[in-house]
Amino acid sequence: MRKSIENLAGRKMTGGRKVASRGRRKFEIDRYPNEAIAGNVAIVTRRTRGNNVKAAFKTVEFANVTDQQAKKTVKSKVLRVIKNPANRDYERRGVVSKGAVIETEAGQARVVSRPGQDGVVNAVLVKAGQ
Repeated sequence: MRKSIENLAGRKMTGGRKVASRGRRKFEIDRYPNEAIAGNVAIVTRRTRGNNVKAAFKTVEFANVTDQQAKKTVKSKVLRVIKNPANRDYERRGVVSKGAVIETEAGQARVVSRPGQDGVVNAVLVKAGQ
């Protein structure tokens, strides 16, 4: 069952019942998050509102890592997730999301794109590899 964003019914602060003035709309549905993890590439395409398509990663193998000092971008293999400030559970499971610090062949990099939404991993180099 899909979740809905809006809570149309429920209770008042006094404890009384609130009656929904209408039912839920198709555009209000919320999907479960697509959490990309490190591994061989697997992409999922989902239909969104307006007949658009979202390509989302299920598993991530490579990232576009930008070195801001050298002004160069290289395609680098994702080795593991070091830190994910969004969620401690994501960190433990190795979920790649925006803001996550990943270890790549180029060094440590912070993810600046949304892999579960965009289907691409763009990252900025934090600490260069040896």
